Amino acid sequence: MNISEFVKLSIGRWRSQRSGHNLAFSHFEEVRSTIDIIALPTDDPAVIDICKLYNIDPSNATNPFRMNWEGESDWDEAEKVEGTCILVPIPDPENPSRGKLLRDRGYAETMSAAGEYHFADDGTFILLTEYDRAAAEERIWFTTPNLRFRVALIKTSDGKGVVTASFSSEIRALSS
Repeated sequence: MNISEFVKLSIGRWRSQRSGHNLAFSHFEEVRSTIDIIALPTDDPAVIDICKLYNIDPSNATNPFRMNWEGESDWDEAEKVEGTCILVPIPDPENPSRGKLLRDRGYAETMSAAGEYHFADDGTFILLTEYDRAAAEERIWFTTPNLRFRVALIKTSDGKGVVTASFSSEIRALSS
């Protein structure tokens, strides 16, 4: 698998059910959400801005996309879980199964972030991102074109302790 194949498989609307364990607070959370993954053109101004932020030539970007999500958590039923993020893959020209993933908003911290991705032999997408106060590891794999799973770990900045762990099952919402 390469990043173009992965992004093309991901485009669409997904229904997600995530269980999260916050180990620091000994808390369990269930989140149900809708995730929209939308392809963006490489000349989109937001894509160009993210590339410039990291001093990367926008012509090296491939298959950028926007991810929007909206959901509900059982932790705080009054709070809406929602957001948007633009993601820009920059494949390694020497190894198409590796590269950088630029984001205008990170997973562990709400700031721009650049992670390193690669694909395992079984096609699992693995993203490692270091932040100021934490590190994130995400794994996403497809079992069918319309069913994917995602595991995320937020680790301490030294990478030795796990702060949160989550598992998501995501089912593509098919048009009728």
